[in-house]
Amino acid sequence: MRLGTIYGVGVGPGDPELLTLKAHRLISSAATIAYLAADASDGPRASRARRIVADIIPAGACEIEIRTPMRAARAEAQTAYDRGAAEIAERLETGQDVVVLCEGDPLLYGSFMYLLARLSSRFPAAIVPGVASPMAAAAAVQRPLVARDEPLTILPSTADIEMLETRLRLGGGAALMKLGRRLPDIKRLITRLGLLDRAYYVEAATEAGEIAVPLAEAPETAPYFSMILVVGEDPHAHAH
Repeated sequence: MRLGTIYGVGVGPGDPELLTLKAHRLISSAATIAYLAADASDGPRASRARRIVADIIPAGACEIEIRTPMRAARAEAQTAYDRGAAEIAERLETGQDVVVLCEGDPLLYGSFMYLLARLSSRFPAAIVPGVASPMAAAAAVQRPLVARDEPLTILPSTADIEMLETRLRLGGGAALMKLGRRLPDIKRLITRLGLLDRAYYVEAATEAGEIAVPLAEAPETAPYFSMILVVGEDPHAHAH
């Protein structure tokens, strides 16, 4: 019997019009859709990935919601991935393809990677890249992240402040993702390193509630899905 294919489909940062044509085709014709939804400390949350593409999910599609605890300890999340992978595998074994919705890009800090690790040795897999949030954030502030031979560093704001400082000192551009409660710490670090004039705060990029301002003007609190950009130093790449 033919095995089904698991598709990791990037749905972009929030604006449904940023879907690729391939993502649109796969989602709008899918018999089974899967997505992750967070169980946060303040209660369960609806899937952001599903919300982005809600209007094109077929009415009769089977939906697999994978509830994932958002905790520092990862054991519960790994158990959730185990359960989700098992449910997806049941469909794949019958020859049915499964489209897994992924915010941004499936392989950039995406939880899809944990499902892929559990299933790719047994079933065909395909990845459909999506518009990643650092690119959407750069578009929001209308500043180039890097130019010419400058490096670009993508960092998790949840990491140790010492590691973040070491990386930022290397120069070039940087995107600090998963900001949330680390906003005050990261802002202090960037100020201390003399990078404040090149730093921007972006929240809800490409969505109706988008905020894109210099970091000096950032709000006091930030959601998890926000970021800080430190743009490159090439003087010819920025408006005067």
